[in-house]
Amino acid sequence: MSLLMQLTDVAGKGRLEPVTATVNAGEILHLVGPNGAGKSTLLARMAGLTAGEGEITFLGQSLDEWLPATLASRRSYLVQQQVPPFAMPVWHYLTLHLPDKNQVALLHDVAAALGLDDKLTRQASQLSGGEWQRVRLAAVILQIHPSGNPHGRLLLLDEPMSGLDVAQQAALDALLSALCRKGITIVMSSHDLNHTLRHAHRVWLLARGKLIASGPRDSVLTAPNLASAYHMSFRRLDIEGHKMLISTAQE
Repeated sequence: MSLLMQLTDVAGKGRLEPVTATVNAGEILHLVGPNGAGKSTLLARMAGLTAGEGEITFLGQSLDEWLPATLASRRSYLVQQQVPPFAMPVWHYLTLHLPDKNQVALLHDVAAALGLDDKLTRQASQLSGGEWQRVRLAAVILQIHPSGNPHGRLLLLDEPMSGLDVAQQAALDALLSALCRKGITIVMSSHDLNHTLRHAHRVWLLARGKLIASGPRDSVLTAPNLASAYHMSFRRLDIEGHKMLISTAQE
């Protein structure tokens, strides 16, 4: 895999200690760790929306040097929380995220993949929390979808599974896997270690503002690493060919 992003001593005052790591093109990378570990802080830095110590290069260019409009055509970013716009239909909100406004078919395809077919004429402010989450996901996917934007490279997602039921999570996983096969890199935070064990190619494990392990998922999601991060004991099980993590509180 080729290098997409390089982080060198990236830090956030009081929230994140220096992180040096790489993101490869066409991979699914999960950020895991307890609440307050620094995942959201790191994602915001990688999106180019916050300043701080250290250096990030994206596609060989310093992230600080990218023009906002050009950067938006290369990467999209789902923040953890966002208030829905007032008096705006879902279809209008999604259209605003289409680089090519003529790609109406793509809008309908992504909406259908996330079960939003019957929500397009609804007002965004009238949606449930889970519905609004799926609309936000559809928007950031449309922004960099290779069928509508040949320049799209990176999708950053802060807790994308929040508010989704099991079927909706599976639908999102299928969509993200399809994007990955088309060359889009996906970096997302997750609190479900078993989901990460099934779907991530690589993992960054953070705790107390530190990157304590990074690499292939099986080398990071080990019992000692997880115990260090969560202060709980963990076991890895193999049940009918499926790997699973279980935890027990340390006495």
